[in-house]
Amino acid sequence: MTEAVSGIVGTLHSTSEVCVRSLQARENHLYHRQRSPFRTGCSFRKRISTNGSRLKAKSFFSIHSFSSLLACSKWAHARTSFGGALDYRRNNPSSLIEDSSIMASKAEPEELSTDESGEGVVVLVIGGGGREHALCYALQRSSSCDAVFCAPGNAGIADSGDATCIMDLDIRNSLAVISFCQRWGVGLVVVGPEAPLVAGLVNDLVKAGIPTFGPSSEAAALEGSKDFMKKLCDKYGIPTAKYQTFTNVSDAKKYIEKQGAPIVVKVDGLASGKGVVVAETLEEAYGAVDSMLVKGNFGSAGRQIIVEEFLEGEEASFFALVDGENALPLASAQDHKRVGEGDTGPNTGGMGAYSPAPILTKELESVVMKSIILPTVKGMEAEGCRFVGVLYAGLIIDSKSGLPKLLEYNVRFGDPECQVLMVRLESDLVQILLAACKGQLSGVTLDWSKDSALVVVLASKGYPGDYKRGTIIKNLQEAEVAASKVKIFHAGTALDSHGNMVAMGGRVLGVTAMGSDIAEAQERAYQVVNEIVWPEGFCRGDIGWRAVSRLPVAK
Repeated sequence: MTEAVSGIVGTLHSTSEVCVRSLQARENHLYHRQRSPFRTGCSFRKRISTNGSRLKAKSFFSIHSFSSLLACSKWAHARTSFGGALDYRRNNPSSLIEDSSIMASKAEPEELSTDESGEGVVVLVIGGGGREHALCYALQRSSSCDAVFCAPGNAGIADSGDATCIMDLDIRNSLAVISFCQRWGVGLVVVGPEAPLVAGLVNDLVKAGIPTFGPSSEAAALEGSKDFMKKLCDKYGIPTAKYQTFTNVSDAKKYIEKQGAPIVVKVDGLASGKGVVVAETLEEAYGAVDSMLVKGNFGSAGRQIIVEEFLEGEEASFFALVDGENALPLASAQDHKRVGEGDTGPNTGGMGAYSPAPILTKELESVVMKSIILPTVKGMEAEGCRFVGVLYAGLIIDSKSGLPKLLEYNVRFGDPECQVLMVRLESDLVQILLAACKGQLSGVTLDWSKDSALVVVLASKGYPGDYKRGTIIKNLQEAEVAASKVKIFHAGTALDSHGNMVAMGGRVLGVTAMGSDIAEAQERAYQVVNEIVWPEGFCRGDIGWRAVSRLPVAK
């Protein structure tokens, strides 16, 4: 675990290690209790703790910042004398470790299981992307949340103080995750990415008696296999594009030739949002088949492919929380999947999003619930795959009929849609997710900000293809305060050996802003984007253009 405290010279022994985790989580709790900057309009860099000190829990810190953390801690013997004594310890690591060991004896993991009122919940978020950062941010704002851990998290999440990142917890090892939860009194686990869901992490956690939000591996097949999803649609009358499934190259190409272009080719398995080709020509479609079935560009995910009809219309994202029987719709959102402006170029995991989505009217939302979401929930239960978690329906509003059709299902919060949803959510997310875990969503209502939200994704140049890792990103702190009601969520960041924030992924940052309408949120987001210094990064300059075009023109 000492990797998470890379700024400390030497190796902390086990009792010191406990102290670090305990202090981080408890100081997170104090930091999290402040009012949301989105509601007050204040800066994310100027939140103040109850004792007047600015608290910022980090999983990566120097001796100086670790000293400050101890000085502010409620476990300090006396703030005046202990804090003052830390001045010389900044240059005396061994003394610092000795004092932390003494404090560790008074800071047991069990202290984190409840807050002073006995009602607090310790939450563990699984994952380390922008979606998980947004979930941590929303969870730590919950009045019933005592502390938030994120495994593995990333440098930006740790730096923001939105969670204590546990970099060395192997989330692929269910026993390790269960052990961590039992040790730290975790009362809710929220699984962010699709891979652990499909691998069965939720199955193991639930079996161990740990409340976990997310579907079982059997139910996660809705995303893990597009063939499974399509067959479910056929059986339960859920509107979707007509299709066929193939493992043979010749058969797939014959079907494509018969159907004509444009046509859509998808890998059956998980491909991080990049296993879909919307082919404008037959040659492009044949090439997609070869890349999946012959070249094996998508590995085991592409051993079986889906070829489906091309539907014309506008795409939208629809989210619903599900407790196995009941479904609760979230606010509407719409993302931009194509890499190029004007929604052109290859598909990506998402280059931006906004909420609410004007195309998803209340009437249309009702149709989606009745014709797509509820039949899916009932169908999954009938198939013995009871679904608990969030259903993310990728929809297209058919330009001919005006009715929604299902393009695909994801079984987790979308990324970057999660970012705009979490900044607008005003309800207690911890209590909502626990209600879903317990099958108690019936009668639950959600409160949303009346403001709109928009996120612009900054990605490494070359994405969704090859890109360079380790490029330095500068001016992030200054950028975040360049406009009000803005939060930068980190997706693929790390700290280099010199303490610089660097890009380590394709999609790296999500600049998320709120405004009275989409246009104002858009203006604020791009104002902050323009302050970030990252020559090796890029973003689309037109996120939200469809929604803005629908706004009334001022006279």
